[in-house]
Amino acid sequence: MTVTTKIKNRYSLKVTSLILFLCVWQFASIWIDVDVLPSPARVASSIHEHLFAGDLLSSVAITLARVGVSFFIAMAFGVAVGVLMGRNRNWDAALDGLLILSLNLPALVVIILCYLWFGLGEFAAVLAVSINKFPIVVVNMREGAKAVDMDLLQVTQAFKVSPYRTFFKVYLPQLYPYLLASARSGLALVWKIVLVVELLGRSDGVGFKLGIYFQFFDITSILAYSFAFIFVVMIIELLVIAPLDRRLMEWR
Repeated sequence: MTVTTKIKNRYSLKVTSLILFLCVWQFASIWIDVDVLPSPARVASSIHEHLFAGDLLSSVAITLARVGVSFFIAMAFGVAVGVLMGRNRNWDAALDGLLILSLNLPALVVIILCYLWFGLGEFAAVLAVSINKFPIVVVNMREGAKAVDMDLLQVTQAFKVSPYRTFFKVYLPQLYPYLLASARSGLALVWKIVLVVELLGRSDGVGFKLGIYFQFFDITSILAYSFAFIFVVMIIELLVIAPLDRRLMEWR
């Protein structure tokens, strides 16, 4: 079986599972009250209406901006601290207790505390999301730093390779799988937390809109906004993260 055939088979399975999901959803919506479980066509129509009304695009853009900023902050600090803990036993021992504490701290508690301490502003919203994602990145990168092949680093020292080339050509490539794992899990987690942050303390964004439609029991609009944002995140995965994954893993 050729590589092209394998790729086609994978995509065929993805499309088949999606079609099956839509069929089950459509069948279930026939037997359940339309106000409780709207059909896929009704949700698609709602997306179309909100899209041309302009509120969907603006809300998605605002939420996406918060996701991007929070994701970047959590990744930057998480990678730095994770590598530090993975390469230095003293730092690992000193920070491990705090890391365990932060991993088990409920996201909702972090959000509430940030709003109480810093007010219902943008800073508190982004900080709450970043804090919730940060320890997960640290754990991944710590394990990645510990898994680095020290024999390769010793070879670079023996051949007197510059520290710059050693870092970018030998050390960093070994961290790529852990970086990408953190990025993928981070993207999936961050946008969910952002919605909760917006629901609790912001006056715009997808989370805020979901809160309004929840009050009116408008399940169709809730699903419309949810699927619209999921679609955007999937596009980011397909057009940004997946190609980056293939490019960075070429060194293997």
